[in-house]
Amino acid sequence: MDSIFDVLIVGAGPAGLAAGLYAGRAMLDTAVVEGKGPGGQVILTHEIENYPGFAEPVSGAELAANMAAQTSRFNVTMLNSPVEELKLDGKIKEAITPEGTLKAKTIILATGVTPKMLAVPGEEKYIGRGVSYCATCDGAFYRGKRVAVVGGGDTAVKEALFLTKFAEHVWLIHRRDSLRAEIINQKRLLEHPKITPLWHKVVTEIHGGLKVTGVTLMDTRDQAVSTLDLDGVFIFVGRKPVGPIEGSRIHTDAEGYIITDENMQTNIPGVYAIGDIRHKAWRQIVTAVSDGAVAALSAAEYIQDNFQEDEK
Repeated sequence: MDSIFDVLIVGAGPAGLAAGLYAGRAMLDTAVVEGKGPGGQVILTHEIENYPGFAEPVSGAELAANMAAQTSRFNVTMLNSPVEELKLDGKIKEAITPEGTLKAKTIILATGVTPKMLAVPGEEKYIGRGVSYCATCDGAFYRGKRVAVVGGGDTAVKEALFLTKFAEHVWLIHRRDSLRAEIINQKRLLEHPKITPLWHKVVTEIHGGLKVTGVTLMDTRDQAVSTLDLDGVFIFVGRKPVGPIEGSRIHTDAEGYIITDENMQTNIPGVYAIGDIRHKAWRQIVTAVSDGAVAALSAAEYIQDNFQEDEK
């Protein structure tokens, strides 16, 4: 690991892979480092119908595999290792991994997000035994079962619709009486005979024996308590940013998302942030790949301006 990359991309979701593609095509010595393999959160999505270029829906796993293969065509090095620490003070940046230190002229952070938890009694206890954060991963285990989805955004609604392929019935538990999902998906959910919305409800406890048997609900208007017998609970109440940025001096917002300018530049020269980890209004696959392209082009310009004289 003595070599110095032009561009080191931390994270191999759509944003990171797009950045790798553009950096590789720009003839930059580029590496993508990812602890869990390429794809990121997109591989958990069973069906994508709004990514340009696909007339028919495509699975997240298929889209991610195609992106990774396309990026690899341009001699981009793929490294399988978690990044534990960043050292960004010098002109040459460093990423510390269990296998050693990676050095680069520029670093692009594409570490993404992880699901938020409800933080209620029983949630941690029953993870993998009735509590899940991925319907695509675990839906098939609930064939003919009664399940609930907690949340009201796009992910919650899409996953509730997906679960109808397996479950006997799906309840959608939401703290308000309206959804934040795309209108087309709201319509599909509200018209589906196997889905029952439970408005103005929050889960206060998940209970069971060896596995989940039900949840306790509280009405947000009058605090009335009720119970619902279930075999599984799928939780989609948002996500939180992840990544090895503690102590790196990178500026973030109050929720931990990295602040950048329109060129994806952070407050540290030569360091960029893209995709879901970045502070922005919309988090979609198409906006993530756009971020990746912009960051790679910005990194190329930065290298030309700051390292060209060193290499003469």
